[in-house]
Amino acid sequence: MPNLLDLAIRGGPVMIPIIGFSVATIAAALERSWFWYQLLSQEDRIVHDVLAAARYSLEDAKAIAESAQHLPIGRFLLAPLKLKQPTPETFRLAMEAAGDKEFVRMRKGDKLLETVVAVSPLLGLLGTVTGLIMTFGSLTIGGGGTTEQATQAAAGIGEALITTAAGMIVAIMALLIYRVLVTLQAGQVDYFSEVGSELELIYRQVWYEPAVAESQNYWVVPPSTAPTLPSEGR
Repeated sequence: MPNLLDLAIRGGPVMIPIIGFSVATIAAALERSWFWYQLLSQEDRIVHDVLAAARYSLEDAKAIAESAQHLPIGRFLLAPLKLKQPTPETFRLAMEAAGDKEFVRMRKGDKLLETVVAVSPLLGLLGTVTGLIMTFGSLTIGGGGTTEQATQAAAGIGEALITTAAGMIVAIMALLIYRVLVTLQAGQVDYFSEVGSELELIYRQVWYEPAVAESQNYWVVPPSTAPTLPSEGR
């Protein structure tokens, strides 16, 4: 049974970009696997610590988020916490902007995988077509050696189909990896939305609304100390 190197050689020049796509796909899969492993294994702890600290000290919550700047969730939580006395609308806007940036970073490698899925099968078909053209071009109709030529043609057709099989294998592999990444990204969108809503609620109830109520009470003059207007003489 021929090894992979023999198959690559027999597949012809078109096997070079197909092999290149396979290497790029594997590299993207390894890089994204490390990225998601770090994120999924640490983000729950970071979220728990930041939300717990935000209930008694925004500075402590900010410090915890700053210590997790190597992760998307840390950068997402830090964005509103580093603002100085923001309104709830500004607080939410900062989270949304940070979340959009992180979602773009999470989609790193998607374009490469989409290209591999689309182009690899076409390259495989191209290699097969060019191989068949060369095979049938070398046939001689009539004369002796018909059986030998038929055997050579069958072998040539078999070799020409190698590129189609290789292109489909690479495309299938890239598609599976891509679908896994899309599923993880969709899960993070929901998770970020849930965490952001909880942090905003804490900010509103614990910090913003009490501060607003206190400032309003500060400017209200008690009735007992309100100045009285002089009455008109009778």
